[in-house]
Amino acid sequence: MTGFNTYTKLFQSITNIIKGQDHTITLLLSGVAAGGHILLEDAPGNGKTTLAKALAFSADADFKRIQFTPDLLPSDICGVSIFDPSTQQFRLHKGPVFTNILLADEINRASPRTQSALLEAMAESQVSIDGEILKLDDFFFVIATQNPVESRGTYPLPEAQMDRFALKLSMGYVRPDDEVAILTNQETKEPVNAVTPCVTTSEILGMKQAVEHVFISQELKYYIVSLVGQTRTHKGITLGAGHRASITLMKTAKAYALFSGSDFVTPEHIQELAIPVMAHRLVLDPEFSFSGNSSAGTIHDIVRSTKAPG
Repeated sequence: MTGFNTYTKLFQSITNIIKGQDHTITLLLSGVAAGGHILLEDAPGNGKTTLAKALAFSADADFKRIQFTPDLLPSDICGVSIFDPSTQQFRLHKGPVFTNILLADEINRASPRTQSALLEAMAESQVSIDGEILKLDDFFFVIATQNPVESRGTYPLPEAQMDRFALKLSMGYVRPDDEVAILTNQETKEPVNAVTPCVTTSEILGMKQAVEHVFISQELKYYIVSLVGQTRTHKGITLGAGHRASITLMKTAKAYALFSGSDFVTPEHIQELAIPVMAHRLVLDPEFSFSGNSSAGTIHDIVRSTKAPG
């Protein structure tokens, strides 16, 4: 249960800083262990960036942060070849994407062109610069934050970009007791700056390998395919979830099962991950949305109406 021990250490380190978000943190770590990337969407001031930094500082890994702004360029993310007069040659200056953990802060403040610079890195763990393919590290993880699309100065993420994120999570407001604990933590210092690494990158890779050994039955694979497949034919959905959603739902359910102390996946694990894995990948018909329907509500209805195995 080495993978479970790594999860426990990360969970305890993060919950020392982030109060009242235990379930969100478990889902976040499920995405990490499944080899996916995470999108945090919430109103300003609810701790999205702090959560991302708490995770990054808890791991003994290379960490870089990009503050997305309207004037950010793709080369600011991936890198660019610069002419060196002393050698009369072009020299590659690598961008911040060459790291282990990348925080893309307020990703929807940049233009779609700049947002798309992460597509290849997130899907294939590589970057193409001037016709040359450069591989990223074995452990490469993007955690992005964004404000709701209705906020001023934001650009909606393209569908292809949304599909690259394994889970989309929202923190929301915490209970009064937890908010008081946050005030106490912040009374004299910024607690996230005191976080020290508690796991190594090799331990995180070991946690990902442990997830691969969690058992999932054929019946549950058909159950996943059924849930995802219904989004492609459901009334009111113009773009359903693709094969990447099915794969992600399986892998994150396996991670969630491991973190629950189980060595096999149950229907409940899949149901718990269905909304955070699938909802952000859907494009609803405008008339369907204006009628009060949402992506999360639609996934909830699909899960509720689909008979689980066993």
